[in-house]
Amino acid sequence: MTIKNKSILIDTSTDLRQQALKYKIKKVDAVLYTHPHADHIHGIDELRSYNFTQKASIPVYGNEWTCRELLAKFNYIFRPKPVEGGGIPLLDLIKIDPAKDEIRVQGVPIVPIPICHGSKEALGYRFNRVAYVTDCSYIPPSSIDRLKGLSVLILDCLRETKHRTHFNLDQALAVVDQLRPKKTFFTHLAHSVEYREWTRKLPSGVSLAYDGLKIRA
Repeated sequence: MTIKNKSILIDTSTDLRQQALKYKIKKVDAVLYTHPHADHIHGIDELRSYNFTQKASIPVYGNEWTCRELLAKFNYIFRPKPVEGGGIPLLDLIKIDPAKDEIRVQGVPIVPIPICHGSKEALGYRFNRVAYVTDCSYIPPSSIDRLKGLSVLILDCLRETKHRTHFNLDQALAVVDQLRPKKTFFTHLAHSVEYREWTRKLPSGVSLAYDGLKIRA
């Protein structure tokens, strides 16, 4: 996500290095974490390359659950002792209060969106009229209010059948019908999703996301 000449990354996926090289991500000014599951955080060590090129630490943001898990799983980064044989990412961990209507990241105003990922509270993020809401099984009414008036919504949609911690197709379409953004992209798609088949049956204004997708809004 590039806003006001700032490059803000959402999550550090396990394939971050490959994506960064393929799509020429030259800098990362900050990282916003949605939640601390492995597929969203285990590329964190790849941020070290940006420390080298940018010659600065990188602020990383998350809610209480995420910060607690990052401290536990990556103790060597956030509570470092002398490291033998190599460096570590230089990261500043900042806890988000999800009750706040807005936070500022590198001078960019961002609205945190508390969502339910099964029994846990994860975060989506809104940037002006664009919102990113992945890994979600329920959006509370207060968060629905924060998502009104969108131009673009990037929304979790795992598969057709129901799942305990993700929206299925019917649930995702119900959110789209409620919010009525101008354009929606479904993300976090399971391997069972047949891309062409789904694309044919999705309503107008709704598409499937894909690697390398660029959105201008």
